[in-house]
Amino acid sequence: MTRLNHSHLYLQRLGYDSPPPPTLATLRDLQLRHVCTFAFESLSTLLRLPVPIDLPSVEQKVLFDGRGGYCYELNQMFLALLQELGFEARGITGRVVMGGPPDARTARTHRLSLVTLDGVRYITDVGFGGMVPSSPLQLDTEAVQATAHEPYRLTFNAGENSYTLWAEVAGEWRGLYVFDLQVQGAIDYEIGNWYVSTHPNSPFLGQLKVALLAPGKRHTLNNAHYAIHFLDQPSEKRLLNNAQELTALLRDTFGIRVPVQPSLAQAMAGGWPT
Repeated sequence: MTRLNHSHLYLQRLGYDSPPPPTLATLRDLQLRHVCTFAFESLSTLLRLPVPIDLPSVEQKVLFDGRGGYCYELNQMFLALLQELGFEARGITGRVVMGGPPDARTARTHRLSLVTLDGVRYITDVGFGGMVPSSPLQLDTEAVQATAHEPYRLTFNAGENSYTLWAEVAGEWRGLYVFDLQVQGAIDYEIGNWYVSTHPNSPFLGQLKVALLAPGKRHTLNNAHYAIHFLDQPSEKRLLNNAQELTALLRDTFGIRVPVQPSLAQAMAGGWPT
C-alpha cells in the first residue's frame, strides 16, 4: 500500500472520513482521538523482540498488525500524519524524570513533537504511557493548562535552555520529563530506541507497560497490575493471575492483538515484580 493509503487508513481509525485542516482545533482533536484509540504498549520489549522504528515497520505494526507501540513508534507515526496534513511540525526528544527528582540527568529516551501554528509553539505527545497528555500544550507559557484529562504545565529552565513538563495528580504536581528544542536526526531516535529496547538498565526490557485513555479515565497495566484511574473518584486496581486473563485484557480493553510467539505465559513465568 502507498503512503496515501496508509494515511487514509490512519485517519479512518481516528474517525475521519477526509483529511482535516491543519488548525489548533484539529490538533487537539487528533491528539485526543489518538490516545483513546492506539495503546501505548511494550509487548515487544517484554518478549525481548526487536523494535524497528522505520515508518513502514511502525505503520505495519500499529495499523495492520493490531498492536500499539511506545514513543519512538507512536509519536513518529503521529508526526508523519501531522506533516502530511500540512502542519509545521518536527520531532524533539527529552529525558524522563517521572518517579524521581525533576532535575535528574536521565537518558534522552523520550520522543515527542513540536508544532507551530500561527506563530505559536505547542508540544504534542501521544506516546508517554499512563501519563500521556490528552491535549497539545502551548510551549511559551508557564500557566496551568487544562487538557481533556488532568491539568498540565510547563516550566522553562533558563540555565539549560530546557523545559519541564508537569502534571497535577491527586493535588500534587509531578515532573514527567525534561526536553529541549534541539533538532534531531534519525540516528538520535535510533540510539534512544536501541537503549530502551535492549539495554539491561532500560525500564522496558522484560517488562510490560500498557496504557490507553478513555473519556474521564486512564487504563494502565504495569506487568500484572491493572488499574483504571478516574478524574473524579478513586482508582480501581486488580492483579492479573494468569496469561489468559492478561490476553483477554489486552484484547478487550486495550485493543491489542497479542503475538503468538513467544508466549505471554512464558514471560509471566519469568517472574514479574509484584
